[in-house]
Amino acid sequence: MMSMFSMASMTDVIFLLLIFFMVTSTFVFPSALEVNLPQSSEQSAIKPGTRVFIDKEYNIYASVDESEPKPLPADQLMGFLKLVQQNSPEKFVALYADEEVPYGKIVDILDKGSRCGLKIVLATKPASSTYAAPEPDEAAAEEALQ
Repeated sequence: MMSMFSMASMTDVIFLLLIFFMVTSTFVFPSALEVNLPQSSEQSAIKPGTRVFIDKEYNIYASVDESEPKPLPADQLMGFLKLVQQNSPEKFVALYADEEVPYGKIVDILDKGSRCGLKIVLATKPASSTYAAPEPDEAAAEEALQ
């Protein structure tokens, strides 16, 4: 008798399970709203169930628990956020704002969420790895050294 244990059959089982779960899992697709998110190099592990969207025409949409986003008038946003604060155990909201939305509009929504006791996470798309930093101007660098 040999005292060694062969792991070859175990790796076969693991690969079969991996393929099974990949084929049978459902993929979560983002909503059908056309929102071009700004880029960021940081990511959060938080996955809020409540989402607020602002498109480039400043229309506001909201969804709870992966439901289809529904239009939300700007004057009803505060009431919606208060309802989320009362009913949501996680107290987090994801804000998906188009990159053309002015910063002041985003800060206004962040302020409303803060007044309701919510933490709002600003959603961004990952920065591309092909980003190249701009080359410094040699003449400007020489002037800075003088």
